[in-house]
Amino acid sequence: MDIPQELLYTPNHEWVRVDGSRATIGLTDYAQMEIGMIVFAELPEEGEELQAGDFLGIMESVTAETDVFMPLSGTIVSTNRELVKNSHYINRFPYGSGWLIQIEMNKPEELEALWSAEKYAEVFEERL
Repeated sequence: MDIPQELLYTPNHEWVRVDGSRATIGLTDYAQMEIGMIVFAELPEEGEELQAGDFLGIMESVTAETDVFMPLSGTIVSTNRELVKNSHYINRFPYGSGWLIQIEMNKPEELEALWSAEKYAEVFEERL
C-alpha cells in the first residue's frame, strides 16, 4: 500500500496535499483498493462552499457506492473534470491524476486534526 509521506490523511481514507492556502483532496490507495474499480465519480461543483465532514461526493464501483466526505472546510476552486471520462484514474493514480477536488481552505487550523502518513500507516497497514 502506497502512503506518501508528504500528505495528510483522514480515518475515512481521504488524503490532503497542502499548497499555501489551497488543498488538493483525493482518495488513498487503501480506499481505492477497498472500493474496487471505480466506474463513476460524482463530485461537487466549483464555487461550492463545504464544511469539514460535509458530503463531498460518491464513488461508484461495479458492486457498490461509497460516500466521500470533506476533510477540511473550504470553497471548491477546481474539480477534476478528467474523472468524468476516466474515473479509473482514481484506481490507477490515486495520488496523481486521480485527485478529486482542490479547495481554498476556510479554516486552516483544521489541518491539525488530520493524520500524518506514519499515523495512517500505523492504523491501516495491518489490515492488508
